[in-house]
Amino acid sequence: MSGLLDLLNSPMGQQLISGVAGQTGQSENKTADVLSMAMPLLMGAMKKNTSTPGGAQGLMNALSSKHDGSILDDMGGFFGGGVDQNVMDDGAGILGHILGTKQPQVENALSSKSGLDAGTVSQILKIAAPILLGYLGKQTRQQNVSSPDGLNGLLGGLMGGGRSASKQQSLIETFLDSDGDGSVIDDLAGMVLNSGGQKKSGLGGMLGGLFGK
Repeated sequence: MSGLLDLLNSPMGQQLISGVAGQTGQSENKTADVLSMAMPLLMGAMKKNTSTPGGAQGLMNALSSKHDGSILDDMGGFFGGGVDQNVMDDGAGILGHILGTKQPQVENALSSKSGLDAGTVSQILKIAAPILLGYLGKQTRQQNVSSPDGLNGLLGGLMGGGRSASKQQSLIETFLDSDGDGSVIDDLAGMVLNSGGQKKSGLGGMLGGLFGK
């Protein structure tokens, strides 16, 4: 998580933010806010899903085939002329799978924290989800992860490991399990947005790899 704002300001991070902002017609600042809250939330939801054998195996299958990391090889082409509808449909499918019935709650919470309408937040999430899965696919290959247990460990490591990651995962699971108004995302957003000056590790390190820094 730490160093996330630094990473979003890196050249590759700027390419992602400006690409998503251009696609949605929103300011880059607002887009960066949503991405910095959404990325850990999506990763936490994936980790929650891998706690079941079926969920872990399903994600492993996706990462070894369609989401193998090739999406990251040409980010300029990815955003050039607008994001392909197939990518948006793929993102919608990923979100439906990992967030389930909580998707509207997640989108509304991010909307209230960012000031963007829920429809725009939904668009941002649809673009972010395939990119995040592509990164995970690349990591599973580089680290020779071939089992559900290994995948769970990889996700835990990318979220930072240790107490901070446990607290973060607990917050995410509370949020996904609750029927409230998403107030727990305040704490999660605080963990992300207030960690700009610290050592780049955990999810910050993941985004560092994603953004080529």
